[in-house]
Amino acid sequence: MSIGRFLAGIGALVWHPPTQTYLLLRRGGQRDFQAGQWECVTGRVDQGEGFAVAFARELREEIGEAAAAAQFEFLIGATHFYRGAAMPETELLGLLACFSLADRDAVRVSEEHSEYRWLTAAEATVLLPENHWLVEVIARAEVVLALAPPDLRAHWRRRGVEIF
Repeated sequence: MSIGRFLAGIGALVWHPPTQTYLLLRRGGQRDFQAGQWECVTGRVDQGEGFAVAFARELREEIGEAAAAAQFEFLIGATHFYRGAAMPETELLGLLACFSLADRDAVRVSEEHSEYRWLTAAEATVLLPENHWLVEVIARAEVVLALAPPDLRAHWRRRGVEIF
C-alpha cells in the first residue's frame, strides 16, 4: 500500500472520581458525522499540533473552562475508522485517553452538543447501543481503574500523553 494522507484525532473520556461517573455528550443534530449520537470529547488533531495540545484544545472547546482542571490519567487505546465512506479524505487514526475532573458541575458544554450526562459504566451500557464504540472505551477504562496500581497511575499522570 502506498503512503497516503489521513486525519488524526483524539477521544478524551472524562471521569469524575468521587462519583465514578463518565461524561457522555450527545452530538448536535447539525453535526456532519454521527449527528445525535453519544460520544466522549472528540476532535481532530490540527496540522502542526501534537496529541497533548489537541487533547487540551478539544477539552476546552467542548467542556469550557473546566478543562483547565482536567488531569490526564492514562491512554485507553488507539482507533482507526472512516468518517463516512472509506476513502483517504475520511480515514482517521486516533488516540483515546482518560482524563479526570474533580468538579463535574463546572462543565459547560459547547454548541456542538445538544445534551450531556454523567453516567456510571453500568448506566452507560444501558444508554448506548450494544456495539457502540464508547461501550468498549468505558470498559477498557474500568479495567485500568480497577487493576492499575496507584503508583503506576500516578506515574502516567505525571508523564502525560507525549514522550517528546
